[in-house]
Amino acid sequence: MIARALIPLLLLVTFVGSGSAGDRKEWVKLTDCYYVDAPANDGDSFRVRGGDKEFTARLYYVDAPETNLRQGDRTRDQSVHFGITLDETMNAGEKAKKRVKELLQKPFLIWTRWATAGGRGRESRYYVIVEADGKSLGEILVSEGLARTKGMAPNLPGGEHAKAYMERLDDLESAAREKHLGAWATSAVQTPSPTSAASASP
Repeated sequence: MIARALIPLLLLVTFVGSGSAGDRKEWVKLTDCYYVDAPANDGDSFRVRGGDKEFTARLYYVDAPETNLRQGDRTRDQSVHFGITLDETMNAGEKAKKRVKELLQKPFLIWTRWATAGGRGRESRYYVIVEADGKSLGEILVSEGLARTKGMAPNLPGGEHAKAYMERLDDLESAAREKHLGAWATSAVQTPSPTSAASASP
């Protein structure tokens, strides 16, 4: 009797669990999108307009330095990650913001699943992938030292697994650090030499 009563409950839990799985959301493609100037814009979060929609987009997979101390803990965490001072972190954030605006002067493409990214304001932000001239905006920022690889993310629209993609971003970040690009220009983080890396291997 008890077992029979539990069956509908188990089916309900299974259904709810499967319906809330993040990766089951479908990707939506927005073409001919435009950058919209707004006071709160920064390197990884900015206003966009696509068709009849205008909203704040938040890049998947990456985290650009903050431009202020309104989120002090995040700015300090970024400062430690890049091995630079708070002022240098915010200066790098301003550079990232300027670079994004520069890269998005022409119409661009957005992929989104309309997953909300939270934020400080009342209006929701939505996670996106931005492609400018066929290139990923997030990849450009990381490769130029203006963002770090960060966050949980879904598999890409083309089917590439998120873990593999994040590993590729990690490689781009390592290359930017080695070249002292962007936020890494004055970094105190030591880049291991090939010799020391090899000697550390088991």
